[in-house]
Amino acid sequence: MTDATVTYIADARPESAAAQWYPSPFVRPLRDGAIVAWRNVVHIVRVPTLLVTATVQPLMFVFLFAYVFGASLGGAAYREFLLAGIFAQTVAFNAAFTTVGLAGDLHTGIIDRFRTLPMSRMAVLFGRTLSDLLVSVVSLAVMVGCGYVVGWRIRGSVAEAVLAFAVVLLFAFALSWVGAYTGLASRSVEVAQSAGLIWLFPLTFISSAFISAQSLPGPLRTVAEWNPITAVSAAGRKLFHNTASPPAFGDPAGWPAHHAVLYATACSVVILTVFVPLSLLRYRRVASA
Repeated sequence: MTDATVTYIADARPESAAAQWYPSPFVRPLRDGAIVAWRNVVHIVRVPTLLVTATVQPLMFVFLFAYVFGASLGGAAYREFLLAGIFAQTVAFNAAFTTVGLAGDLHTGIIDRFRTLPMSRMAVLFGRTLSDLLVSVVSLAVMVGCGYVVGWRIRGSVAEAVLAFAVVLLFAFALSWVGAYTGLASRSVEVAQSAGLIWLFPLTFISSAFISAQSLPGPLRTVAEWNPITAVSAAGRKLFHNTASPPAFGDPAGWPAHHAVLYATACSVVILTVFVPLSLLRYRRVASA
């Protein structure tokens, strides 16, 4: 067999199965990430206490704030004001699931097993954040039902409601990447459990999720007005047409309040722009250690 024949046969060989299966470098991370996400979903189904935590906690917040605190803050008007803030608060706290989940995979050797497989490195992070986004979808569905029980209603159009939930879920996905970076940077699962929550409390409570930013003292008011949680909450209230609020709260002020949908979306995009590459760099570092 001549060299020319060998060259011809080599050129005529069909593409490898991997090349046929992944026609684009952008497809492989998505497909591998979907497989990892499915693995995480199966784990949640087998350990349903994880999902119970994601659904029971927001229910407790809804009933606690709506009936225990809400009675002295405006009753029905406060409940109308409250639900969009609870949506934002809940998806923010769901970022802790990403933190603990990734830290658990890292320190129990699961990520070491993933390293031995012919899969995209981005798949582990994308799969984790995608599965936790599905948890946020379930949490939102439960809270919407609970909101209808306490008297909250979607008063806008279907398109506005879809946009409102899209803004909330985009924010949830963005914060999941913050949680991913935190989990990869944690030295143990116990540290991840604390680190995954400690930054969420000031982010959530120094905002207009539960009260008006106008009721806060000077410096805190400025922080609250520019807080992404405030923007997501305000965007939800605007798109759901939940304009009722207790008289003591006053009208929201500041550029973020008047451009809530735009500002909330911009915050999510900025968070993704910063923490997706940071998380990938951190993952490469810990995976090669």
